Amino acid sequence: MRDEPIDLSTALAGFDQLWSPRIVSRVNDYDVRVAKVAGEHLWHAHEDTDEFFLVLDGELSIALRDGDGDDGRTVVLGKGSVFVVPRGVEHKPSSAGGASILLFEPSGTSSVGDRHDPVPGHVDATTGHALD
Repeated sequence: MRDEPIDLSTALAGFDQLWSPRIVSRVNDYDVRVAKVAGEHLWHAHEDTDEFFLVLDGELSIALRDGDGDDGRTVVLGKGSVFVVPRGVEHKPSSAGGASILLFEPSGTSSVGDRHDPVPGHVDATTGHALD
């Protein structure tokens, strides 16, 4: 872990890959990750952990499925908005115009969850990359 402050704008400027989170810090057993996103992610769920989203720039939509697997509602997050997807809830993040987000989740958590649709080529199935 770094012992100097991390400027999130600088961290985000250091990579171009979409849907490919970078670990900027750790808090206890949790990663603080940043990612650039555009277009659609994939339907997925994290069985054992909630997923925290903070929009740093742009707008993020998160479609949510109800317990029956039917499309439920979509939450729309603008800059500065926070939303937590509860554990086990299927969700699909997307951003029509692109966004920068901060995620807070247990270290080792996969970006595509424990169960998911087939992973498209533009989505990085990762537990987070080190920040260069």
